[in-house]
Amino acid sequence: MKHLRTLGLSTALAAGMALPAAAETELTMYYPIAVGGALTEVVDGIVADFQAENPDIKVNAIYSGNYDDTRVRALSALNSGEPAQLAVMFSIDAYDLIEQDLILPFDDLTDDTAWLDSFYPALMANGKIEGQTWGIPFQRSTIVAYYNKDMFRDAGLDPESPPTTWDEMISMGKALTKDDTYGLMIPSTGYPYWMFQALAIQNGKEVMSNDGLTTNFSDDAVVDTLKFWQSLSAEHGIMPTGTVEWGTLRQAFLEGQTAMMWHSTGNLTAVKKNASFDFGVAELPANVRKGSPTGGGNFYVFKDTSAEEQAAALKLIQFMTAPEQAAEWSIATGYMGVSPAAYETDALKAYTAEFPPALVARNQLENAVAEFSTFETARVRDGLNNAIQSALTGAKEPAAALGEAQEAADRLLKAYR
Repeated sequence: MKHLRTLGLSTALAAGMALPAAAETELTMYYPIAVGGALTEVVDGIVADFQAENPDIKVNAIYSGNYDDTRVRALSALNSGEPAQLAVMFSIDAYDLIEQDLILPFDDLTDDTAWLDSFYPALMANGKIEGQTWGIPFQRSTIVAYYNKDMFRDAGLDPESPPTTWDEMISMGKALTKDDTYGLMIPSTGYPYWMFQALAIQNGKEVMSNDGLTTNFSDDAVVDTLKFWQSLSAEHGIMPTGTVEWGTLRQAFLEGQTAMMWHSTGNLTAVKKNASFDFGVAELPANVRKGSPTGGGNFYVFKDTSAEEQAAALKLIQFMTAPEQAAEWSIATGYMGVSPAAYETDALKAYTAEFPPALVARNQLENAVAEFSTFETARVRDGLNNAIQSALTGAKEPAAALGEAQEAADRLLKAYR
């Protein structure tokens, strides 16, 4: 029988017949494209490099819109029986994914504690829950302040001294507001809770506990925070009335409609490539303290996967978060390198020496906190978003709006306490 099999193989080779390809482990990865720039090309390039090193693993990257779209599409695929082994989703989705029993802790996938401890602690805060690691950071950010240095010069302001306090932000904002240009724009659609969390931290108050069970929306310092945001347009006139669109704000900044904007560091490379003026990037200003929430996405591995798929998914995640790839990713996008080792690579050391703004978001981690996340995150977050927008548009007073959001959060979280 052995001779016959060998003869059959020789005959097939002689006849030029194709032999079956080596067995592949196939991975489907859902990935959010939510911030400007040709991110798909960057991810495709990293995936291609991975596949070249691991020809036995095939990766299908499905680009699925923003973070909310990605969660919906990935979970819909799982519910309908379509294959999906891993995804980059909101770091703040962890509680809900655990509650739905959809993901695996990385502690079950690897005993390499040195790797798990190699990432910035502030970026791991949303992924470490009850002693286990559920998410690995990749597309991560903090909020930074972009400012137009040419406008600063024209207004008689020092272009190397952006505001470091709320009071300075107001006074500089007034000097910069003229004609069709506002001094400042903070986006209040898309992710209003994220900007609000930054302001609340700066005002000395966290909007949630670190166990996902409690929110502090009706706290006096939090109410005062929303009043302050409202005052930037209503009282000080340095920001437009109503809401400021997340999706168009970068273009508004590039077109000179605002001298300063708060936005994700994920926009940094796109601003660098497209700005026709001298611009700067700064950490957010302080009131009681400095601070920004972290933001962005983590890798998750879905539970309904084979051992081979889990091993392949872990290998892909380790490859994409390795210092060299993390550095390449940061340079190409503006997102942070997720580990100190990324900033020790020759590529990122050379880039940040040439372009120091690329260090601002990383440096801000010293004062960063975990992004807003609770059980029932999506619904609790929607209540806060609605409260913020209703106050900024003048539909409700800040105290009343936040009080309603707090009552709704208490109802949603009661069962988890």
